[in-house]
Amino acid sequence: MPTNTASDKGLPAPHAKHAALARPATGEFNRQELAILGAPCGVIKDLVARLLPHLSPTLHAAYVDADHATGDEAAPADTLLTVGASAELTDKIHFRRLDAQRGLDKFAQQHWLGAQSLVFVNGNHFRAQQQIAIISTKKPLEKKLDRLTDVQLLLLSEGETELPPYLQAHLGERQPTILALDDTVAIADWVQQWWQASAPPLRGLVLAGGHSQRMQTDKGQLRYHGQEQRQYAAGLLAEVCQDVFVSCRADQANTLPTGLTPLPDQFLDLGPMGGILTAFRHDPNAAWLVVACDLPFLSTETLRHLVSHRHAGRVATAYQSPHNEWPEPLITIWEPRSYAVLLQFLALGYSCPRKALINSEIQLLMPPAPQDLRNINTPQEREAAERELG
Repeated sequence: MPTNTASDKGLPAPHAKHAALARPATGEFNRQELAILGAPCGVIKDLVARLLPHLSPTLHAAYVDADHATGDEAAPADTLLTVGASAELTDKIHFRRLDAQRGLDKFAQQHWLGAQSLVFVNGNHFRAQQQIAIISTKKPLEKKLDRLTDVQLLLLSEGETELPPYLQAHLGERQPTILALDDTVAIADWVQQWWQASAPPLRGLVLAGGHSQRMQTDKGQLRYHGQEQRQYAAGLLAEVCQDVFVSCRADQANTLPTGLTPLPDQFLDLGPMGGILTAFRHDPNAAWLVVACDLPFLSTETLRHLVSHRHAGRVATAYQSPHNEWPEPLITIWEPRSYAVLLQFLALGYSCPRKALINSEIQLLMPPAPQDLRNINTPQEREAAERELG
């Protein structure tokens, strides 16, 4: 027999202390991270050093390790930390190092390393959500099986030809790829393929929640192609995305044509940024291909070109404006990491998505058909567009 709820009894719902937010699927350090364990720390660090030259042209990889020395002997004894500073950023000429009094808690490390394409982790000291296991008699894994929660790759050290029985039993039916530890090129290729396969899914978002003040009528309801523009744009996105939502104001949700899925703004009075942030609140683990509803010349070919040249390791993939060198934010693939970037700009008092793109690491493309990016904002522009489109 079903249990009666508070609402069934006419009672107020229980108080919820925190908002029911969808949380990003971030690991200990990054969305994409690999702990390497099963060998001495020097072997692990050497492996990462060998891989980085092969990965760095396309991926920004970080490395997390413990300090194996007693301290930086070259550092002066009277650093600012010793006299009360809470943090010190030291320019080491070839790199910068942030020393802080506070501990490296889960939230701080995700913030500091979240902008990286992936993070390699010394699994002898730290955990990560997926792992590379090295088979070596110098550092057997038998006592660290609890850290092998999702093994993606097995590396055989010199002289090793098979997996030890305890590891075979632990893996069960799982059959990770097996490579030689000294085969740097093959391992780097595997990392590239693993990273590509881990790219977030792509969802579509039609921005149709504006007040259309210059047009003096709802731009989303204009019909250049025999159907409303918000429906036309959603159809284009459906060709390249797993599903499509229409960003709108709450009062517009019931006016959408049949078959369209509304996503009412939850970040109010922020313009397009409010719609993008609402999409990430709905699903922070997807990338969002965002398209404004006032682009009647946009084609499927231009969207396919954008998707085929997507770089999931950047904050976003965008087209350069045909009129200047700036990126076009309203026909852009926003990757999950851009959620934090947009919120950071909002915290600084900026609600301009283009400003976030200009000041972030993005994949900037030249549009194959610049006329496709032409947006229509005024009655005069509308009349001209209607004549051109027939």
